[in-house]
Amino acid sequence: MRGAVCLPAVMAVLFFLVIIPAGAQTVTINASPAVVNLGDTIILSGNVSGVHTIAVYLFLAGPDLDSRGVTLENVNVPAGRGLFTTAPVNMKDGTWEYAWDTSVILGNLNPGTYTVFVVSSPVNHERVGSGPYATTKITIEPAQAEATPIPLSPWSAILALTITAGAGAVFLSRQNKRG
Repeated sequence: MRGAVCLPAVMAVLFFLVIIPAGAQTVTINASPAVVNLGDTIILSGNVSGVHTIAVYLFLAGPDLDSRGVTLENVNVPAGRGLFTTAPVNMKDGTWEYAWDTSVILGNLNPGTYTVFVVSSPVNHERVGSGPYATTKITIEPAQAEATPIPLSPWSAILALTITAGAGAVFLSRQNKRG
């Protein structure tokens, strides 16, 4: 009788070791491109396996940011307590993607190297070890300067007015001849 009691317990342990191996929960992240100018868009993407979730949670860590991490849209808002950037997970294949437009960030994001975290549950940097997570480094460089327009000569404006006045005079003289 004693062996019969142990057999179900052994079977249960084997089930969890074979069917749900340790480390089967994974989250991945890629950034493309990994070096951008402030104002560019970065495509963050990855995969989730062994975790049943409809979304992944993203946050940013780096120089001059809150130690808990911050949301991608507003670097003044610490990650956590329900405040995260989220990306939906494709439930069929576990892929996710987020287009991060760095031209619409609230707050001051200085040029530098940052770490983007993706986690499978809503935890911030202080609690990131409690579940699967992944990171990627991105480098943000200063915004590219807009091209300086070539100033027009003051004579260009006079020439344009002269042509417009001449065309208007021709139009009026033709109208007067008709009428």
